[in-house]
Amino acid sequence: MLMEGLGALRIADTDTTHAPGPLTMARIVDWITDYGYTYFIDSDGDIGGLWHSRLFYFLLFGGEREILQVRGQWNREITIDRIEEVLDFCNEWNTDRIWPKVYFRVRDNGMIQVYGEVSVDFEHGANDEQLDQVLTCGLSTGAMLFDALDALYPDPAQVAP
Repeated sequence: MLMEGLGALRIADTDTTHAPGPLTMARIVDWITDYGYTYFIDSDGDIGGLWHSRLFYFLLFGGEREILQVRGQWNREITIDRIEEVLDFCNEWNTDRIWPKVYFRVRDNGMIQVYGEVSVDFEHGANDEQLDQVLTCGLSTGAMLFDALDALYPDPAQVAP
């Protein structure tokens, strides 16, 4: 009352529709379904899906599961004989671009599998717009990475004999 008597302005209730909220798998599933995408939940409880024939996972890490990672896997493998080329590609990509971080693994069969990741720490939560931005970034930059790999290593089955 004293503040009103002195002519102070009243502060309106804060709009909480854009307030950060905790990161949950349910929010990720809601985002996926809102866009009309299909998904699966694997035996470990991780959310995954195919985007342009490429496998992507949406993972939560950290003590409070506050780190969101969108991890994509290229839909083809490369022979171990090309490991230096792949290493050069990964190093160049990571030098020139922020997202996604690209790396590869040599599988037990001696073939190389290439991955791209976008990871963000949401220790203080995320609002819907922030979550949308990271998920969209992970999928779109992952697709750009895999398109670049497709251009570098064309699928021989798509080329006429």
